[in-house]
Amino acid sequence: MNKITFRRSRVAVGVAGMVLSLAASQALGSAFALQEQNASGLGHAFAGGAAAAEDVSTIFYNPAGLVRLQSPQVVVAGNVICYSARFHDSGSQPAAFQPLGGSGGDAGDCSVVPNFYVGVPFTDKWSFGLAVNVPFGLKTEYDADWLGRFQAVNSKIETINVNPVLSWEPTPHLTVGGGVSYQHLKATLTQQINYAGAFAQGVGAAVAGGLVPVQAAPALIGSGAGLESGAHLTGTDSAWGWNVGVLWQANDQTRIGAAYRSRIKYNVTGTVDISNPTVLGALPPALAPVGAAIMNQVSANPQLQSGAIKLDIKLPDTANVSVFHQFNNKWDLMADLQWTGWSSIQQLDIQRTNGAPSSVTPENFRDSWRLSAGANYRYNDTWTLRGGVAYDQTPVRDAERTPRLPDEDRTWLTVGVQYKFSPQVAIDLGYAHIFIKDPNINQNAGSTASFGLINGSYSSDVNIVGAQLTYTMK
Repeated sequence: MNKITFRRSRVAVGVAGMVLSLAASQALGSAFALQEQNASGLGHAFAGGAAAAEDVSTIFYNPAGLVRLQSPQVVVAGNVICYSARFHDSGSQPAAFQPLGGSGGDAGDCSVVPNFYVGVPFTDKWSFGLAVNVPFGLKTEYDADWLGRFQAVNSKIETINVNPVLSWEPTPHLTVGGGVSYQHLKATLTQQINYAGAFAQGVGAAVAGGLVPVQAAPALIGSGAGLESGAHLTGTDSAWGWNVGVLWQANDQTRIGAAYRSRIKYNVTGTVDISNPTVLGALPPALAPVGAAIMNQVSANPQLQSGAIKLDIKLPDTANVSVFHQFNNKWDLMADLQWTGWSSIQQLDIQRTNGAPSSVTPENFRDSWRLSAGANYRYNDTWTLRGGVAYDQTPVRDAERTPRLPDEDRTWLTVGVQYKFSPQVAIDLGYAHIFIKDPNINQNAGSTASFGLINGSYSSDVNIVGAQLTYTMK
């Protein structure tokens, strides 16, 4: 059979972008920055993070606070984050030649976010610290046969951050600090590809080229109806960043802190594995060789073949201003304003190395703000009670919302407690419930024929339970 020339129709353009859109559908650009870098702060919604300096986990929030701790200290903490996201259909449409599918079940899951910190003062004005934590993370997973499977099935992003810092006290009322971050990222993304649409377009090209009779086209297209191809993308990279902070003791009761954590630029490399189908439905014997030839030529399209990918992306910087006020010997009050520079991601340029064209996908993320307030109540020398609230703005614009992370604005309510076994050993427990505004979605990734239309809304929330052990050496 002669070579088929594919026409540039809407379906063709959609097919051309299928593999590339796997990485370009916002999984590396939504609000997946993790606040949960200790458990002591969870109880008061991480308010006052750049000013509180309650323990050695200040390394992450503001390294300037480390020198306030005059004895070596170790913190081991972990938070279990349970995210729930259920899709409610309001008129979704199937991809061409495909059944619609179900609602996807609960796309959320529970994940554990661990943290480790150690701080060592080596003079009364200098301290060294080391943090090992997880600053970014994401996990969503839908049923494999859901209606949005051609846009997303699984999305998982994992990071690990190693952050040594130094803290210095140049004057009795001012401390400064800074450090470097070595960060490793791994992303795993899956979706289905509408192979039936690609095959139908191949049949159309064969008919237009006079290679297949018009009357044979319905049977050929019908033999490919419902065919899907799985796509599995993985990518990794390691990169460097930095963080700095300053802490001012305004008076005996009040501290004001400011901290900045830099952007980190990743040059992600990886592979996309595509499990193209090889078997068509029943065909008359005379059409079977023609169908097989069209299938082979569709499969030979570089955009439907496994291969290497690369992507340059900048994860956002953050800046905090915090106030911590010891109202009396019982009450601490605190507040925090945080800015995150998500506008560092305006588009994603996914490149493949097998000759397929690159894909430039607009994302248009906006910078976001987080405002929190909280309190500590020292019941006695052993027990401290905590509480807090926060409002967390999403960087995702409504028009760009995708099923990989159907994010919206969030409101936090938190409680916590600390119990001191001795001056050296303390345990913190915290709980947060996050109310998420119902996200609406109307997304076809550029082509309903190729990707289907996801039209509806989500009901979402988050529950977090944290625990922390703090050990202060004599």
